[in-house]
Amino acid sequence: MTDPVDSHRSNFIRQIIEEDLAAGRHRRIATRFPPEPNGYLHIGHAKSICLNFGLAQDYPGTCNLRFDDTNPHKEDVEFVDSIQADVRWLGYDWGDRRYFASDYFEQLYGFAIELIQKGLAYVCDLEAEELRAYRGTLTEPGRESPGRNRSIAENLDLFQRMRAGEFPDGARSLRARIDMASPNINLRDPVLYRIRHGVIHHQTGTLWCLYPTYDYTHPISDALECITHSICTLEFEDHRPLYDWCVDNVSVPSKPRQIEFSRLNLEYTVMSKRLLTQLVTEGHVTGWDDPRMPTIAGLRRRGYSAAAIRDFCERIGVTKADNRVEMALLESAIRDDLDATAPRRMAVLRPLKVVIENIPEGQVEQMAAGNHPKDAALGTREVPFAREIYIDRNDFAEQPPKGFKRLVPGGEVRLRNAYVIRCDQVIKNAHGEVTELRATADLQTLGRNPEGRKVGGVIHWVSAAHAVPCEVRLYDRLFSVPVPGAGGGDFLADINPEALTVVTDSLAEPALAGVAPGERYQFEREGYFVADPDSTAARPVFNLTVGLRDTWGKAQR
Repeated sequence: MTDPVDSHRSNFIRQIIEEDLAAGRHRRIATRFPPEPNGYLHIGHAKSICLNFGLAQDYPGTCNLRFDDTNPHKEDVEFVDSIQADVRWLGYDWGDRRYFASDYFEQLYGFAIELIQKGLAYVCDLEAEELRAYRGTLTEPGRESPGRNRSIAENLDLFQRMRAGEFPDGARSLRARIDMASPNINLRDPVLYRIRHGVIHHQTGTLWCLYPTYDYTHPISDALECITHSICTLEFEDHRPLYDWCVDNVSVPSKPRQIEFSRLNLEYTVMSKRLLTQLVTEGHVTGWDDPRMPTIAGLRRRGYSAAAIRDFCERIGVTKADNRVEMALLESAIRDDLDATAPRRMAVLRPLKVVIENIPEGQVEQMAAGNHPKDAALGTREVPFAREIYIDRNDFAEQPPKGFKRLVPGGEVRLRNAYVIRCDQVIKNAHGEVTELRATADLQTLGRNPEGRKVGGVIHWVSAAHAVPCEVRLYDRLFSVPVPGAGGGDFLADINPEALTVVTDSLAEPALAGVAPGERYQFEREGYFVADPDSTAARPVFNLTVGLRDTWGKAQR
């Protein structure tokens, strides 16, 4: 068990669990991660996954994976599969404890019969708009449905006929009989069942035309699975009395304890499944796994590691306070992880040709280059060096700004892992654009800097004859403001037009030929990149994961 005093991971949920275990209320804890399969998981779900599975690992106990699949017209097996893949990728395993709320549909129906027999549920004839009108407001109590005082026998008959498919969608619903004057609107006779014809459920097919609501299904599913601590986000705090009412009034084997924590709100993105679905369906992104998306699939494709995401979730902690997390904190966690693990390579994103005139044509030297400056165990590689090379266009300036430490006319610079070169001549086209540089290498500077020699800086390069053509996708934040749509505006208007820049003529050192999708590297002096699934053997595609440092805040000032 985690030490409640020494653990740096302590939070109020862990304290509750430790108190429950110490008091003998439970011998083992049981948690669950209960996603609705109506979209891909996002970084906010990662916080819940790490919390629920992490608690089960640390105390120890069990954590179930349960799909709360009560809304079949928005759900799909694609989402079921993606959710399982994401949880596994994050490093967690549910063993044989994968469940669906639909596994309990027959039992849930039986519990509804039990509620009717106890006089705690009734069939209501009000349609959706009438239901809303009868519900009342935050300042006015609701009104009783005309069907609220039906006899138990009539309610049983109507409910059974609802299941048999005798009534059209919206004609009737089953409601809990609680309190239409309750200050908590969730307790004003909430709907427990509604009629849904013509939908094919991804697990039960066409067996049912009567579907339980989430607020009814969720607590009973927890109780049937003997969950000890039902952990959810703060928006469900007002639903807790209904959660407890459902569990208290049917014959379930246990009574879980619902505990709420603050959800993850991240700057420069959206975390609503409805808004994420809109981005996908309207084509503002290329799909759920677009690297600009906050989905786990998108973050994985962008090159984020599972370890870094777990570390991020640990850094932000678990509290009751609603807050908004800076994107820089997530990027810092990713950067820290990749700095320690990503091999170094050289790639020129925007090539500018340099001819080193004192290197003979056809001569090729193999330069030794370390794969990681902090980890000798990652070894070295050889990088071919020849007369013609490419440097990045941004590493040359004819009229350099103050503080520029790269190549200038008549100036010197060191090539990473190679010689110091001097720019002797600038060649331009008819439009006055620089197309080529002529240079001289100091052949006495390989691996050393002669005493007294001052060199402006170090730049990266690739051999022209050996370079691998590649495409580089430079990703930035999806939105240009911290809170998209703030103040009731259209969140789509805040999409960052520079969230993706595609560079098609980049060049990489030959060690990057045939790279496998998912492999991560630091492109020296550029940032951390990952090979995209669109890569081919002849032409790799790299996605920018994160820059070498946080430049966003400076760029916005």
